[in-house]
Amino acid sequence: MPILTAFERSPDRGRGLARDMRVRWAFEEVGQPYDVRLVSFPEMKAPAHRARHPFGQIPTYEDGGLVLFESGAIVLHIAEHHPGLLPADANARSRAIAWMFAALSTVEPSIVERSMAVLFERDKPWHVERLAMIEDRIRVRLGELSRALGEADWLDGAFSAGDLMMITVLRRLGGSGLVEAFPNVAAYIARGEARPAYQRAFADQLAVFTASGS
Repeated sequence: MPILTAFERSPDRGRGLARDMRVRWAFEEVGQPYDVRLVSFPEMKAPAHRARHPFGQIPTYEDGGLVLFESGAIVLHIAEHHPGLLPADANARSRAIAWMFAALSTVEPSIVERSMAVLFERDKPWHVERLAMIEDRIRVRLGELSRALGEADWLDGAFSAGDLMMITVLRRLGGSGLVEAFPNVAAYIARGEARPAYQRAFADQLAVFTASGS
């Protein structure tokens, strides 16, 4: 079975925000069993793990002779080798992949920047102004996404890997109050979270946190 690496003690405290959650969800959507190798923070920086991930992060994927890092690359690999996450039509398939890139390259950067500002910059004299500037950028992106989504359930026809990646990115805004200004985006996230495959993946990720006693 494929092997996924994940945090031994996740800093998200079981909220399903760590990037292994994306891979777990993809496995569950396509019905692919997998094993998990839990790694501590020191182990992530050790040579054995850096051989799998040169930047010393999670997740990684191993299957036979193939080793992958970066959650987007791993989810794309799973989607390309199992039915259920990419459309059969070539054009629709390409659009779904484009939405994966949009989630990671266009939407996620400012959301991650906000998380870092909230966690590590609260004591800086410029924190309030900088956070407001970041959140303005996020609102612009959410507005654009809201218009693209409209009244549809998913971004382009049926649920795809593009939706999986976008929803996991947007979930990082939980508790910020930013998503609530865009009801169709909030409902979109909720639909993703209601999927049985998501629920199974979340339960597995939460079980690791619970077992670690974090």
